[in-house]
Amino acid sequence: MKLFDVYPLQPVTITRAAGSFVWGDDGTRYLDMYGGHAVISIGHTHPHWVKRIEDQLEKIAFYSNSVHLPIQEELASLLLHISGKKNYQLFLCNSGAEANENAMKLASFHTGRKKIIAFRHSFHGRTSLAVAATDNPAILAPVNVTDAIIFLPFNDEEALAECFKNNRDEIAAVITEGIQGVGGIRVAADSFLRSIREHCDQSGALMIADSVQCGYGRTGNFFAHDYAGISADIYTMAKGMGNGFPVAGVLIAPHIKPKHGMLGTTFGGNPLACAAALAVLEVMRDENLMVNATTVGNYLMEQLRGIPSLQQVRGRGLMIGFDVPAELSGLKNELLSQTHVFTGEAKPSVIRLLPPLSLSLREADMFLQAIQSLLSNQPQPEN
Repeated sequence: MKLFDVYPLQPVTITRAAGSFVWGDDGTRYLDMYGGHAVISIGHTHPHWVKRIEDQLEKIAFYSNSVHLPIQEELASLLLHISGKKNYQLFLCNSGAEANENAMKLASFHTGRKKIIAFRHSFHGRTSLAVAATDNPAILAPVNVTDAIIFLPFNDEEALAECFKNNRDEIAAVITEGIQGVGGIRVAADSFLRSIREHCDQSGALMIADSVQCGYGRTGNFFAHDYAGISADIYTMAKGMGNGFPVAGVLIAPHIKPKHGMLGTTFGGNPLACAAALAVLEVMRDENLMVNATTVGNYLMEQLRGIPSLQQVRGRGLMIGFDVPAELSGLKNELLSQTHVFTGEAKPSVIRLLPPLSLSLREADMFLQAIQSLLSNQPQPEN
């Protein structure tokens, strides 16, 4: 049986991983500056993460949410402490798309309204409503098309104000990434996020902070939205939450009331997933990884801005992007094939860096040396 061919694959077979590195089946070591789409938060196969999962596996791997699972409450307690959202409620699920789907559904339940504001270049997932709120027609099937989503320009406060003026009583929620990842590492302005908060407060709509890629300490704050000094009504999390184990969550403000049957999931919050997520938070806390993300991220951006060929270096913490000119369009593939460094890409010309939050300054220098060695061999454009 053939695999359904939906992924463009790199010519690398990874057989082993540790920290910020992975190894191919031919023994080649690669520096991982992408972390599998920002999933690897504390480093590959961190010993504490491995042991937490192994210990849990010897107790119980799965039971449904029809029984009391104390490890869920343990996770909720530590998550709310480290995130600073101490009065929030936690709903556990399996993926970022599922988290965003439930967040928008919850907003509609709470407000009794149908409209969701999303933004150009957004990516919120591939399930029905999440993909409808994603600005990419290529992955929107006819069955996903809905008039429930209003798309506005990102970081446009005037367009936002005009939309609320015309649709005030219809809007259930505004969903936005703190930093658009797939959209090219585009940072939400602090004033833009504060404007969303203000309009939601005035209209009774909810603010949904999609933190699937930009959350969980990646930017140096637990949530990228925290830089604006506001709190959202709902936060969604996934990717770095389990360091590679499928787990996701929805943080829900206390004024949003639950009722039995409102949300549900079969596998979400299973004991193995909770063990993995607890390990991530414990390592983040014990190894000061949010501070490290800020320190190493600032260093990387400062150094990248000194490389003339790279344009518009931007981001926060270890969520970094930069544009490359047309003559460097193959840079991502060349970094992989010639210098053995994994990076990400966003169309048409953005390199994305989403390494483990444990990336060291020495490893950052390895990346900088790799990119500089490639660029030094590039033909210079004619004046």
